Amino acid sequence: MSNNLLKGKRGIIFGALNENSIAWKVAERAHEEGATFVLTNAPIAMRMGEINALAEKTGCKVIPADATKVEDLENLVVQAQEILGGKIDFVLHSIGMSVNVRKGKHYTENDYNYYNTAMDVSAISLHKTLATLMKHDALNEWGSVVALTYIAAQRIFPDYNDMADAKSLLESISRSFGYHYGIKKKVRVNTISQSPTPTTAGQGIKGFTEFINFSEQMSPLGNAPAIACADYCVSMFSDLTRYVTMQNLFHDGGFSNTGVTQQVIDKFGNE
Repeated sequence: MSNNLLKGKRGIIFGALNENSIAWKVAERAHEEGATFVLTNAPIAMRMGEINALAEKTGCKVIPADATKVEDLENLVVQAQEILGGKIDFVLHSIGMSVNVRKGKHYTENDYNYYNTAMDVSAISLHKTLATLMKHDALNEWGSVVALTYIAAQRIFPDYNDMADAKSLLESISRSFGYHYGIKKKVRVNTISQSPTPTTAGQGIKGFTEFINFSEQMSPLGNAPAIACADYCVSMFSDLTRYVTMQNLFHDGGFSNTGVTQQVIDKFGNE
């Protein structure tokens, strides 16, 4: 059901790979709520995914861009405004990648070239995106930028590896840039810390299936699905959350504030 929460708003959505992607769900929900937007992803990710099908479904254009390359981002920002007919109101940053995780490296034995790549792709790309938007004065006042993160930025999850460090940096960039963009243009910048979600990236983490089951039992409301995260993103893009900025917003069914649940206690008691 649409409430036209984003009617008349223009956006850029990074990171839609396939229908399991949170960014994919955000695009579908933003379209339902009346937004127009462009989709973007790195060329290599576009070859792997199904982004063109999403573009057709939502009636939008796809602009290839490597978010680690400023020249690609500048082209994206300029083209997006030309295609959409004006300045941008919202941006979703849904980008994350770790070669160390893919190759099964232990955190204490990470390859530092891979480590630097993880930081650049998963976190510094947000700084580059925000800096490019600011340089081109591409965001309207009260615009909203949301980046997706995970609680491993605050707590240890051994197999999350260097992605935990990347998410910590991502959240810091969101706070710092949120301050400066708020002062300059009343733009708000936030991160949403989502439940473990069976996306293509998430399923590549060792022990993911076991952990998602544990998280389900540790969350009073259960794990938040991708579509619920999309709804939260839509609310953050809307005018209903104008004074929310520089926040890390947990969207995890209560996991982040739960020490233990009776369900978990009973499980150990039965062993």
